[in-house]
Amino acid sequence: MKIKKIAIVGGGTAGWLAANYLGLSAGRDPEVEICLIESKDVPTIGVGEGTVPNIRATLQRFGIDEREFMAKCQATFKLGIKFANWMDADKYGADHYYYHPFVAPFPVGVDISHYWMHHQKQMVFSELSAMHALAEHNIGPKHSSSSPYDGVVHYAYHFDAGKFAQLLADNALTRFGVRQKFATIEQVLLDDDGSIERLQFASGGEEAFDFYIDCSGFASRLLGQALQVPFLAKTEQIPTDTALAVQVPTEPSDEVQPYTTAKAHCAGWVWDIPLPHRRGTGFVYSSSHMTESQAVAEFSRYLGFDAETANLRKVPMQAGYRQYFWHKNCAALGLSQGFVEPLEATSIMVTDFCAALLADHFPRDTDDMSLLSRHCNKWVEYIWERTIDFIQLHYCISDRRDSDFWVDCTDHAKLSDVLAERLALWKIASPKRTDFFSTVDLFSQQSYIYVLYGMYFPTRLPALNPSEIPLAETKIREHNAWCEKALQALSSHRAWLNQLHSR
Repeated sequence: MKIKKIAIVGGGTAGWLAANYLGLSAGRDPEVEICLIESKDVPTIGVGEGTVPNIRATLQRFGIDEREFMAKCQATFKLGIKFANWMDADKYGADHYYYHPFVAPFPVGVDISHYWMHHQKQMVFSELSAMHALAEHNIGPKHSSSSPYDGVVHYAYHFDAGKFAQLLADNALTRFGVRQKFATIEQVLLDDDGSIERLQFASGGEEAFDFYIDCSGFASRLLGQALQVPFLAKTEQIPTDTALAVQVPTEPSDEVQPYTTAKAHCAGWVWDIPLPHRRGTGFVYSSSHMTESQAVAEFSRYLGFDAETANLRKVPMQAGYRQYFWHKNCAALGLSQGFVEPLEATSIMVTDFCAALLADHFPRDTDDMSLLSRHCNKWVEYIWERTIDFIQLHYCISDRRDSDFWVDCTDHAKLSDVLAERLALWKIASPKRTDFFSTVDLFSQQSYIYVLYGMYFPTRLPALNPSEIPLAETKIREHNAWCEKALQALSSHRAWLNQLHSR
């Protein structure tokens, strides 16, 4: 039977990403109708405000103008993440930090990591990237004349999540003809074969579809509740399970940092995301290691005011994912499918990947679903497992031992077999491209290198060929000269944004 009616249950970023991807692919068939069902009674989480560079290709694919997107969504540039306090303060100082940039750590295209290992006391590893200098001076990645989605260095964005979802909604409705229905689902009715037959609404009506996409958030109304696909918890690897979120107004004259800050504390970390008019902040912690009152007090100290007076939001969260991304005639995206703390902007990244995967493998006929779902489920399981590995990496290689939390995350850490093997390999030699077997590893060799050596991972000191020394030193000089030139040529992040909003 041909699939003609597709329901997306839930709005927010996940739902409207799905609507655009399917509108772009399945919507080419005039017989196919895509309907997004959104309940006014169910609020969206709305705290996912950081992205990685692949979002630029996604927005281009949807036909969205970059300047329009940035203006409407109060977007800022993100060149990477600045990690502070993730190492022993007594050994490295209370102000220790490192960057995970979006730019390769190869000055002028040459890998000089072996040279750095012999001279690591003289420079921070991320100084080998072009991003470091720009970030430290709050410089943006683009000229005012730069082409859309093109910059001097790779970049992503921070944005207002609610406004971003609305922009995606407007694009799906107008460009791809997606139908929007406001209704609250009261019951999900199954067919004899266990697939979803139709939805009943609180208003009394009902509607049947051929395929369903669950974007209903943590509730996982379709895949989790109706189809009973189990949730595979990963709390033994990622123990943080709660976030407190607060928006902090800023002044128009304030500098806007072109990066996310992730500052560790005794039971987790704090995110700090700059937008033109405010900062989005969040206190992530493990409730097994810290009480809520302790978290509020610690967060208040970070903010410099009482967090409870600023519309504090509590977001319970659990690391893990559904055993199947796609089961029967239903696939899940976003929080319905899985979650891991937003340390590396993983939420939108994984959602975007899975939405594109589903669109590229969307069944045109019900007979195709079994084969396609098996294929996609393998990919999504791999993506989740390696994403959780990468997030855990930030904790398990730390040398902090100043609290029970850090002792549990390091000395008592439970690692996946893959991560354990990789760390053993990387004690012998630095990460190689061939250590990553899949072409869809969302975090590649370069990302691992930045975290490992930003945290001074003890790789065996490699032999240094004498010919490598003058080459490395030449490339570092060329790299530093390029950075100085870029600092002079590019405007401050705030100045670029002011020019954007003055048009």
